[in-house]
Amino acid sequence: MADTVLYEVSDGLATITINRPEAMNAMNIETKVAFREAAQAAAADDSVRAVLLTAAGDRAFCVGQDLKEHIGGLTAARESGSGGGVMSTVQEHYNPIVRALTGAAKPVVAAVNGVAAGAGFGFALAADYRIVADTAAFNTSFAGVALTADSGISWTLPRVVGPSRAADLLLFPRSITAQEAYELGIANRIVPSADLAAEAVKVARGLAEGPTLAYAALKESLAFGLTHSLEETLEKEDELQTRAGSSEDHVIAVQAFVNKEKPKYLGR
Repeated sequence: MADTVLYEVSDGLATITINRPEAMNAMNIETKVAFREAAQAAAADDSVRAVLLTAAGDRAFCVGQDLKEHIGGLTAARESGSGGGVMSTVQEHYNPIVRALTGAAKPVVAAVNGVAAGAGFGFALAADYRIVADTAAFNTSFAGVALTADSGISWTLPRVVGPSRAADLLLFPRSITAQEAYELGIANRIVPSADLAAEAVKVARGLAEGPTLAYAALKESLAFGLTHSLEETLEKEDELQTRAGSSEDHVIAVQAFVNKEKPKYLGR
């Protein structure tokens, strides 16, 4: 895995760090490949019980596509007559990253330290919980470079802010402050910039020590309920509750409650 993305697993917590601070953590090909590998590794590893997505530096979480590299690809494609092949990065990189983050059977926390724009905004929205520095900002950006949405943002954004507000933010890209992001539901929690790293680790580690199967079921249930009828969702809840109720963690939780103790979950 390239050093443009750092990957570490410790005590059930996988930390993925986008590591191109000199480029505001923009996504060049090397970074996209490494990010995809890290996200897929975290999702597939049963020893990983939570994921923390963060970024190096204090200016940006991720500003999306590296446009300096991208313009080179566009020029080469135009000269060779290969057409839109340069846009294959959506299928090859962005889609697998978002699928890994949203489909992981474990909670994903994004620590947004600075600007999250374009695909960077999409990656943050793919997380289950977003802790945001008070100096951070969000921008859809796509229309500003004559592009449509990618990185799942046309699915995630309207589910967070509503279809009308999502249309506004996509058609008229602008910088959204941390406070506005909180008011819109994009940010779950705002903390001082200096406290972001410690707070994000605290939250993510707490989730890694929690009832993993219950978290996975909650994540699946929320996603299902957004696109199915009430009756179908009730059936899904029954299925998932039966699964959660047969877990070791459920027994541990009930015993701890009866004994007035703090449960020590096993993640199974």
